Amino acid sequence: MADTQYDVIVLGSGPGGYVAAIRCAQLGLKTAIVERELLGGICLNWGCIPTKALLRSAEILHYAQNAKDYGLKIAGKIEADLEAVVQRSRGVAKQLNQGVTHLMKKNKIAVHMGEGRLTGPTSLTVKSDNGEEKLTAKHVIVATGARARDLPFAKADGKRVWTYRHAMTPGEMPKKLLVIGSGAIGIEFASFYNDMGCEVTVVEMLDRIVPVEDADVSAFLQKSLTKQGMTIMTGAGVEDLKVSDKGVKAKIKDAKGKVTETEFTHCIVAIGIVPNTEDIGLEKHAEMEKGFVQIDDYGRTRSKGLWAIGDCTPGPWLAHKASHEGVTCAEAIAQELGNKEVHPHPLDRANIPGCTYCHPQVASVGLTEAKAKEAGHEVKAGTFPFIGNGKAIALGEAEGFCKTVFDAKTGELLGAHMVGAEVTEMIQGFVVGKTLETTEAELMQTVFPHPTISESMHESVLASYGRALHI
Repeated sequence: MADTQYDVIVLGSGPGGYVAAIRCAQLGLKTAIVERELLGGICLNWGCIPTKALLRSAEILHYAQNAKDYGLKIAGKIEADLEAVVQRSRGVAKQLNQGVTHLMKKNKIAVHMGEGRLTGPTSLTVKSDNGEEKLTAKHVIVATGARARDLPFAKADGKRVWTYRHAMTPGEMPKKLLVIGSGAIGIEFASFYNDMGCEVTVVEMLDRIVPVEDADVSAFLQKSLTKQGMTIMTGAGVEDLKVSDKGVKAKIKDAKGKVTETEFTHCIVAIGIVPNTEDIGLEKHAEMEKGFVQIDDYGRTRSKGLWAIGDCTPGPWLAHKASHEGVTCAEAIAQELGNKEVHPHPLDRANIPGCTYCHPQVASVGLTEAKAKEAGHEVKAGTFPFIGNGKAIALGEAEGFCKTVFDAKTGELLGAHMVGAEVTEMIQGFVVGKTLETTEAELMQTVFPHPTISESMHESVLASYGRALHI
């Protein structure tokens, strides 16, 4: 059994783990990474990236089917080749996996493939087909991520009941799909399969879809998805699933308490995540709560030398949050090891953007209008619809709006919320603004390029103070 000493060992190679490893290496630390499956973790291989490839195919299909709206004629029947769509998505994932492999070599990071298990705060064993090896380090970062949560009465079988992993590589196109849960994952797959021609029903136990978003965004998105042909049931719950070779029979209780039994060909379960923290030796060395590792603002656990980042720690459970934590954690470790040139800053959770890549897209940062009022702020909020934006109309994407929320007394930007075309690419403007602690004055004086959809961001700020120009 080999005994190898490092400055830092990272357990898990997702967007938190591999970024942490790279930053450690950049800071001159001898670094290793341990991965049981594929470099890049869930995000690159089974999550963020391949789902966006699927959604891009669905978007192109949507435009082709509506070419006449743009004065174009496309001869012949327009239809999706599901196998080819999935192959493209897997190709994108493979390319990025290879990219991470290259980055590990470029930064001289040792890669140990196998199941990692802590034997102490700063030591672990790695089991693989080649046997077992023992690794030790001055510091260990746990970045083991999370997996989809199963229903208590029906586990995903990959045939009729799917998690997101099954939904990305379907053996067949669903004809009638039930999606349980309307968070980002549920709504993205509902949007994809709806655009691909499937009959989709979404069941959400809370009173609105994408419930973490501003209420105005939730209402707009539900109206839009319903118009596209989806059936959306809020305040509803799936009480039982009976799975057969032909499909699933779901017992659904609606908002009025009425229970009906409906048959579907397939079901996607998107009701949250479970952290990958069991059976890896964490309990002895870290404080745990509902399976999540409890950490300080820099990723430290209660045991010296043991750190944790990403989806195995408290939320929000987002890839970009994990990557940011990885950098912060790496710099804090380097500082502890004597590097006086790094000055890590703790993550400000108020400035973490959220994005949902359905059609139309959703993006937000900071407090919703309701949360801002609950927090005691006197609020100024304004909304600008895309129908008042020239570029959106020219693109045929006039569905959507931008909403901003300010503190009425100080002018502080408290939150921004958008729904519509390409809003996931625009939200970073408000994230930068919040990070720089901007007020409405700076945003009003900012010159936005014309013609762009981003002008609606400027107009929403003006609208918050009764000064909108184009509506």
